[in-house]
Amino acid sequence: MTSTASPSARSDRPIPNTPVPDEAARVARLRAANINPRTGLATDYLNHFNEAIMLLEMIPDIPECSEDFLGWHPLSYREHFTASNFKARELAIESYDSANPGVRAEFDNITSAMTSILTAVGAAMREAKQDKTRATLAGQATGWVKPLVALAGGIINGGNEANVETIMASR
Repeated sequence: MTSTASPSARSDRPIPNTPVPDEAARVARLRAANINPRTGLATDYLNHFNEAIMLLEMIPDIPECSEDFLGWHPLSYREHFTASNFKARELAIESYDSANPGVRAEFDNITSAMTSILTAVGAAMREAKQDKTRATLAGQATGWVKPLVALAGGIINGGNEANVETIMASR
């Protein structure tokens, strides 16, 4: 059987899996800004937590770094980008705000857990009198937060659902 449709009639139909021009432009803008087009999230936010981890990792060898860690303050996704020099910070905030609510909630839960851990460790370090105690706290916090950063990165990059319990149980 042969088709009787003319080639011009077929050209009016959208080609499957081809983004419409506006969508293609949006995807290109997000990729150029290092924002995942599928999730609307940027890995740049994780630098905020990686900074805290770096300081914590230095404390056992350089106890004075505990003061630097105590100077670290939690920032929300929006606060991080508002205060950053990220070239597309407005786009990062817009993309976050329009991200899939389920993905964003999962991401926010993990970043909230990291923030809670780092805040609690900071409070404990303020109370600690000995460098050895601060070093122990730093080591524990690093062990807890690093896997969560990896988990958050997986969500940003469109990975499978996070399983915090599995990651934390493997520690």
